[in-house]
Amino acid sequence: MQPNIVTQEAWLAARRQLLAAEKELTRMHDRINAQRRALPWVRLDKTYVFDAPEGKVTLADLFDGRSQLVVKHFMFGPDWDEGCVGCSFGADHVAGALVHLEHHDVSFVSVSRAPLPKIEAFRKRMDWGFRWVSSYGNDFNADFHVSFTADDRAKGKVFYNFALQDFQSEEMPGMSVFCKDADGNIFHTYSQYARGGEAALSTYAILDITPNGRNETINGNLTDWVRHHDKYDGGETESCCH
Repeated sequence: MQPNIVTQEAWLAARRQLLAAEKELTRMHDRINAQRRALPWVRLDKTYVFDAPEGKVTLADLFDGRSQLVVKHFMFGPDWDEGCVGCSFGADHVAGALVHLEHHDVSFVSVSRAPLPKIEAFRKRMDWGFRWVSSYGNDFNADFHVSFTADDRAKGKVFYNFALQDFQSEEMPGMSVFCKDADGNIFHTYSQYARGGEAALSTYAILDITPNGRNETINGNLTDWVRHHDKYDGGETESCCH
């Protein structure tokens, strides 16, 4: 698209008009954040046990002494050779935030159904330092509506993003948040799915202020151009779902 070339004065007028809209978006964002923090909580009565490099761990263990836990539902099925490219794109943004989260009473962990040896091999390949555990064999992914079975595929509809949706993949992305009180009770406080996690992607935030923006034209999403970060020297366009 050809840009509209104007004088500095005309640009300044247009920019001030956009600034008013941006400020309203910021105020709306603040209001939504307040609504999010005001959501009711659900106490978890089920004990989830995961495979971790140090052995079996529970959801309570994953808090690592903190009161808040953010879980990335990382798409990596048991028979997949590597993790989802979109989830990997998100994971690339974690390293810089991790130390700040951990010093603000928040632990972060990724959870996938892939067996732990596959997870560890891929994590080392990608040089990620965050904690990543396997939910293979437990109900965690199913209970939080991010993994689906052959029966779900046959039905054609699955419960995802808080509504019945057409089946897209055996694994879907998301993020869930938990809080643990002084008595050790664990509560589910929030979950987000689909495009809900875009706010955590600083690459998008930077692209959104450039003239070409995200420039996603093939599939209309990040799989148009994002690669595992060790594959940017070439290769075919990757799909988020296997």
